Amino acid sequence: MTEGNRLKSLSEDAGGPADRAAALRRVAQEASTCTRCRLATGRTNVVFGAGDPQAALMFVGEGPGEQEDLQGLPFVGRSGQLLNRLMLEELGIKREDCYIANAVKCRPPGNRDPEADEVAACRPYLEAQLELINPKVVVTLGNFATRALLGTEQPISRLRGRAYRFREGYLVPTFHPSAALRGGPVVVAQMRADFVRAKQALQASAPVDGTGEPQPLTMRLL
Repeated sequence: MTEGNRLKSLSEDAGGPADRAAALRRVAQEASTCTRCRLATGRTNVVFGAGDPQAALMFVGEGPGEQEDLQGLPFVGRSGQLLNRLMLEELGIKREDCYIANAVKCRPPGNRDPEADEVAACRPYLEAQLELINPKVVVTLGNFATRALLGTEQPISRLRGRAYRFREGYLVPTFHPSAALRGGPVVVAQMRADFVRAKQALQASAPVDGTGEPQPLTMRLL
């Protein structure tokens, strides 16, 4: 059985919340020794994810930076400070009330963009997180997480500003906090608007089709 299939089996076999939390810990343990791509050779820590394993809201970023690699936790540097502030001010929640992960779990050297094969190598871990946490709303931060989950090559500047039906809920793309730190007030304001959109999606009913069943993954807009 391949690693991807084994992780999928772990996700499908998990039952209630306690079982799912335990399965998530097992996936994290597997990831901690991962050598599926070249990023493993330069890491200090695997940055698997952190937060509430039963969260209705999940953030997915691109990859760990220097501080994240050192601490083994996602979004703990300057980008994380901005994310925490916007989360509190626009969503009224703290980071422990959601779940935060990245498309790749090891730091790309020099904080370069993750490459396609690296994102693909880490994809089974992200899929397992999505399956086990089963969030109602996923907020993707930046190009790489958004493109990976929506299956598109369009840039974040064209994808943000709306919510997409995703799995049994919604996906809201926005800029990566590091882009907001570089781009200033205009980009921060756009992120705030996207966070408000995520809050609305959390309060909305689950998307349904004509039979009353949850919609599968689709690119159709709300």
